[in-house]
Amino acid sequence: MTTNTTPTAASAPDPPDEGPLTNPPGTTHERSSYYGHAILKEPTWSWEIPVYFVTGGVSGISSGLSFGARLAGNETLARRAQLVAFAGIAVSPPLLISDLGRPTRFYNMLRVVKPSSPMSVGSWILSAAGGATALSTFGTFTGFVPVLSRISGAAAAVLGLPLATYTAVLIANTSVPVWHEARQHLPFVFGASSSAGAGAAATLFAHHTESGPARRLAMLATALELASIQAMERHLGDLGEPLRQGKNGRIAGVAKLLGGAGAALIGTAGRRRPGAARLGAVLMLSGVMGTRWSIYRAGFESARDPKYTVEPQRQSKSQRQHA
Repeated sequence: MTTNTTPTAASAPDPPDEGPLTNPPGTTHERSSYYGHAILKEPTWSWEIPVYFVTGGVSGISSGLSFGARLAGNETLARRAQLVAFAGIAVSPPLLISDLGRPTRFYNMLRVVKPSSPMSVGSWILSAAGGATALSTFGTFTGFVPVLSRISGAAAAVLGLPLATYTAVLIANTSVPVWHEARQHLPFVFGASSSAGAGAAATLFAHHTESGPARRLAMLATALELASIQAMERHLGDLGEPLRQGKNGRIAGVAKLLGGAGAALIGTAGRRRPGAARLGAVLMLSGVMGTRWSIYRAGFESARDPKYTVEPQRQSKSQRQHA
């Protein structure tokens, strides 16, 4: 998984006050670019990355849900959440390797530890969480070395929240305008979305008489996710247009509807109608994927259209001049 190495929008040089500004092909805004050239390169990531955003995030929160359920004596829910966590962490490295192109590129990221690099830190979080989750799952379902299983389960739970949110820090650390400007909100959006997905997945696979904590997690997390997205869009203002307009805006709108409808269905069905609750869980998981996909694609659109790079810099320069 590679990042855009162009300087961030916050550190890029101020544009001159005057100059020949024209529209590059594929853009619709006037006075948006110099000589018809794009300012930023789009990210080189492919579809595997937004899928990984979901699988890694859901895995991390599911580890925490499993550990909490085990402490509460709900072994059925703990085992189901453990399986969800293992499935998510098992598919995450192949998704990253597929995007990178060669397995050695993932290995090379583990050769050094660079605290200032979200990618370096994230690679180690994923590897550590993967090992802890695998050990805990093996111990849970084989009974081999119970003490080691409990210790690894606790480690996976501790690493779960960083695993669910580091990808938000990673994309916010690029020069992509929407992602960078939303840096204060994206970790909350990703964390809440991952929690909603983990609660929904456990509701889908656990027995309805034991899945009460998972249903409550799913409903609460969905409410937090929708509130976080609204706060992020309000903060972005005009820069958030790629999240609200066109095809991507429709995807984001449908994702919100699916998440809200799923949470409402889970809340009303409860344990009385397990089939309806599982349908609600499917809707919520679809909404989680739609939310990540819309944020992912919005970044591409904001990088493609120079308006979203030039205008924030002009506003920042104007504010400094009047300060």
